[in-house]
Amino acid sequence: MIKNNDFPVLEFDDDTDAIVNPFKWNMEPFSTDKLIITFFPDVIKNLLENNQLELERHFAGENPVDIYRFKNQPEIMITLGYAGCPACAGNLEVFAACGAKKVMFCGGGGVLEKNIEVGKLLVVEGAIRDEGFSYRYIEPSRYIFTDKKITKKITDYLEAHKISYFTGLTWTTDAMFRETKALVEKRKSEGAKIVEMEQAGCIAISQYRSFDYGAIIYGGDDVSQDEWDTRSWDKRKGIRYNLVMLCVELVKVI
Repeated sequence: MIKNNDFPVLEFDDDTDAIVNPFKWNMEPFSTDKLIITFFPDVIKNLLENNQLELERHFAGENPVDIYRFKNQPEIMITLGYAGCPACAGNLEVFAACGAKKVMFCGGGGVLEKNIEVGKLLVVEGAIRDEGFSYRYIEPSRYIFTDKKITKKITDYLEAHKISYFTGLTWTTDAMFRETKALVEKRKSEGAKIVEMEQAGCIAISQYRSFDYGAIIYGGDDVSQDEWDTRSWDKRKGIRYNLVMLCVELVKVI
């Protein structure tokens, strides 16, 4: 039943079925249930060039998606994420329909506090829902949170291996060019550490489809000042490769 509202994005329908539903498509299951979603095409390219990956599944269409399997650890898959909740989290629902049950996300995001260094790892505890996708899956709320048990498994591993990290919320936005000074300050006051475009949607899908999900985002560009500072965030090849390899271990323990 639809809960009517003056604003369409807040009209939540609790009907668990949908006209287009990937769980009705009878797709062939993946060979494993462990998946890494990364936003680092350079790392995927490196792994392919070094013959460390093999193709698990190709999804054709206007926006094709390739799922790879690690040759030396075939129980772990990896794919390149698409920007924004509809693309990234929408694909994630299809992956869940194919049997993905343990999912680790790794990417970079814009820091809302200047003292967050480039490469500092944020273990995502939740997101401010400043987008539209998640409202079709989970009733309207200002925040959405990751599973505390999964988050603790991640932080326990990081502490055991003496890997520096911090925890907190992200600000999930649909509008990358509307991160105004006033909004940055407001989201900071609400607890957000990093701005990104996927977490609210991915967390919503994990709750709706009941699978384990964790995310680590490294401090990238700086949007906390009057002028944008890229900090060459997308050129940090060592940080990006190491984060993917870290998620290879984490997806085994969540």
